[in-house]
Amino acid sequence: MARTARSVHARKKRRKVLEQAKGYRGTKHSSYKRAKEQIWKSGVYAYEGRKQRKRDFRALWIQRINAGAREYGLSYSRLIHGLRLAEVDLDRKILADLAVTEPEIFGAIVAQAKNALEGKPVDRRVEVKRSTEPEQPRPSAGRMPEAPGEQVEEIETSEEDIEATEAASRKAEELNVDLSSVEGTGQGGRITVGDVEKAAREDE
Repeated sequence: MARTARSVHARKKRRKVLEQAKGYRGTKHSSYKRAKEQIWKSGVYAYEGRKQRKRDFRALWIQRINAGAREYGLSYSRLIHGLRLAEVDLDRKILADLAVTEPEIFGAIVAQAKNALEGKPVDRRVEVKRSTEPEQPRPSAGRMPEAPGEQVEEIETSEEDIEATEAASRKAEELNVDLSSVEGTGQGGRITVGDVEKAAREDE
């Protein structure tokens, strides 16, 4: 029987491997043997990295939930146990986000967990009491408007006095946006990621 040539498939496979390795240094982007080895190793590292990233985020969420629960006199383990008894089906990612951005809602959820731990009835509807008082305008950095008979004062706003979420702070550093010039629209005047992105678009 005559031998069947597979040159078409071989060239196709070679081009595919070299296309995936075109960003590597040295002969790893031009030599098929070196490129094939490096792509295999890169796939192993990427798989391990995805697993490690999940572990890192889970640890971060647990730390945030624990910090929020401690403010209400509960530990992390007691809070999770209480939520299971109360049949509150929220994962750690959502709980961590509520603990950081919505402390009132997180406090109401913790109250339900406490009721379940103490054997009290659990309300299926959570009522959140928000402050209805008008927010006091915060002084902005820079020069205050000059009034008749008054001197203009320089006001410096430190980064510690600016209320912003952690995600908003990271976004501001990424986009090179001054948080002191951003008006917050979140809970209690807190600066959110959307506020930073809006300020960055206005500066362009």
